[in-house]
Amino acid sequence: MNNLNQVFDELTALLEQNGVASDAAEIQGILTGMLAGGMATDSKEWMAALADFTNQGEPLPGEVKIAIQALYDTTCQQLQAADFLLNLCLPDDAAPINDRGQGLVNWVQGFMLGFGLHQADLSRCSDDAKEALEDFAEIARMDEEMPDNEDSEQALFEVMEYVRMSAMLCFNEMGNATVQANKSNKTLH
Repeated sequence: MNNLNQVFDELTALLEQNGVASDAAEIQGILTGMLAGGMATDSKEWMAALADFTNQGEPLPGEVKIAIQALYDTTCQQLQAADFLLNLCLPDDAAPINDRGQGLVNWVQGFMLGFGLHQADLSRCSDDAKEALEDFAEIARMDEEMPDNEDSEQALFEVMEYVRMSAMLCFNEMGNATVQANKSNKTLH
């Protein structure tokens, strides 16, 4: 599942077929935000929370659960990798620029939602993480059309890379601390 652009298309189509009011970018954003906010990677609570926000509280259909579980597993592996591997689940680079921009906005909105579910205390955040979250709030409000030109492409790429690195920063500060604390607690017993 390394090609998350293909996953975006397939999962978004599956969500749409099943009447789930979300796309793959928002789903991965919510999951990443929950993890970055401190939810343990082995938590099972996220599926019900995801259904609450994306499917009017109804359980997600089986095939949707399977596809989202695969995305969750990949996202966890990437966040925990030592080489800053996180790939955002967004429309393919060949998609129109405004579709990719909207995908990024959906991802960031999802991240903010998921993060807020698990992290209310920002006093533990570094200044860099706080600034990133403030920037995410600005990105989440973006709604203007982008001209299809080289400058817009470059700007979108830079914002995507900033979002990717900032999400990993938040995970390493608040999410990873939970992973490490859980490992330490298991070792002590």
